[in-house]
Amino acid sequence: MVDPVVPPFVPVLLAALVLPFVSRRVGHAFGALATGAVVPYVWLTAEGGHLPAQLFGFDVVLYNVDGFSSLMGLIFGFIGAVAVVYSYYSEAESIQTAFALSYVGTSIGAVFGGDWLTLVFFWELMAITSTLLVWHYGGRAVRAGFRYALLHGIGGTLLLGAVVWHYVEVGSFLFTAAESGMAGEVAPLLAALGIGVNVGFVGLHAWLPDTYPRPHVAASVFLCVYTTKTGVYGMYRAFPEGHTAIAYMGGVMAVFGATYALFQNDMRRLLSYHIQSQVGYMIAGIGIGTTLGQAGAMAHVFNHILYKGLLFMTAGVVIYRTGKESLKKLGGLGREMPITAGAFTVAALSIAGFPLFNGFVSKGIVVSASHYDFADGPLAVGEFTTLELLLLAGGVGTFLSFIKFGYYAFLHGEYDGSVADANRGQTVAMVTVAALCVFYGVFDSALFALLPYDVTTETVVSHEYVTYTVDHVKESLILAAIALVGFVVIKKPLSALGQVPDVDRLYNPLALYGGRAVVVALTELYAAADRGAVAVARGTTALATRPEETLARYRDADRVTVRSGIGVSVALVVLVLVAVLTPLLI
Repeated sequence: MVDPVVPPFVPVLLAALVLPFVSRRVGHAFGALATGAVVPYVWLTAEGGHLPAQLFGFDVVLYNVDGFSSLMGLIFGFIGAVAVVYSYYSEAESIQTAFALSYVGTSIGAVFGGDWLTLVFFWELMAITSTLLVWHYGGRAVRAGFRYALLHGIGGTLLLGAVVWHYVEVGSFLFTAAESGMAGEVAPLLAALGIGVNVGFVGLHAWLPDTYPRPHVAASVFLCVYTTKTGVYGMYRAFPEGHTAIAYMGGVMAVFGATYALFQNDMRRLLSYHIQSQVGYMIAGIGIGTTLGQAGAMAHVFNHILYKGLLFMTAGVVIYRTGKESLKKLGGLGREMPITAGAFTVAALSIAGFPLFNGFVSKGIVVSASHYDFADGPLAVGEFTTLELLLLAGGVGTFLSFIKFGYYAFLHGEYDGSVADANRGQTVAMVTVAALCVFYGVFDSALFALLPYDVTTETVVSHEYVTYTVDHVKESLILAAIALVGFVVIKKPLSALGQVPDVDRLYNPLALYGGRAVVVALTELYAAADRGAVAVARGTTALATRPEETLARYRDADRVTVRSGIGVSVALVVLVLVAVLTPLLI
């Protein structure tokens, strides 16, 4: 073991700075090595190690090593290195990969911070760097990037408000200053909403399917990993003892995301909704608040990054080779692209929680925690708790979605034309991650060794967890069978279904036209004030230079006619409201 010398985000950010100024091959090689080096560095740093520093005059910890941050650092570093390799072989520009590495570095900085000030500092940088990564692609990614930046700006502001409120309560930004997480009554609510944007709370989630399908296919591999999982980590820090409302929100996310994913035909949009669904399991585990629930949440973070990164890589290869993103324009690619189809199958079985794949292990821990460590709830049926039923329903939706994806992309019909499979570098990236999805599914003890709590010991968790029991395997097979039969039943009406509106269909026009109305009102108010000032100045000048003529003009006027347009009317109404409300607010 080694003592921390520099935070692990430093070499990644240095690689991001260097990459645009060297050849594309050298830059990507350096980026992959710098990101991959995070893994052994974190692995060799002793738990409890920390690197104190000063930030804005406050005491902070730039590198805090515990069971939670170590797991995040290991998987962030590994998947970042794989994604750089994938980017190079997917013809990503050097500047795009530089933006991606700055995003990776700031995410690593956030999860290794030992205090709220460091976390929120890197949190905001993470929002900026990921926005730049989206914007770089241009085209339809630009407007989506603006919406992404706006929502994450709101979320970051709420989290910053929570951090400030927390500091007032405890007098320190350090996590150790308050064992129960965010202190007081207001800070936890602000933190839940602010972090809720990043993890995709229902109602705050629409940026996910709106943004992730837009940029370069290699950019989507980075995007699907860091923001939401850093959010899960932040949720644990804010609520280390859990919260009932957060647990139920996780269950609702699992069902909502899987349902909306089933309605999608755009491959990356389908996968984006499933980020929300799978993060729901993690949020449920955090909300349960027990050692079993938290260990399950972190196990699912680790596994999800593997199989979700693999899913975006396989979808990216299909888009890279065919130029098509809609499942309706594909078909029969399994014969043309056997490597990509095989990698997709591994990832799909993993995310669905099928036995012998890694998702089966981590989902099982969270579902077990919802069964043994959580109250029954109003919709409980028999021995199943309400939260458990929500998570199981999300599992059926996941199976359904990926049966649909695999059927229309790789099995059904025949693709019009000849298409090549993944190239050498893409194949290496996909096969490496696919092998780990199987490895951690078969050798579950290897995953357990990475978790912050030992889930196999009853002195640590409330109920000893055993992955491969008859009940666990039977439960998974029943969910798969229900989904398979369900897909046969709903396949025809599902194919005829148009685009199903989400909440952004409401708030995007509201924000656009509401913002436009505010701008027009302020502009007209300024114009009215300007006209009034000019009229007063002219009248004063005329009275001073030609007093008799000016007074005679007003004496001879029979009446004064006032005309105004809609803009002036709006301005006057605003002025009256300001005049009335100002004394009340003061």
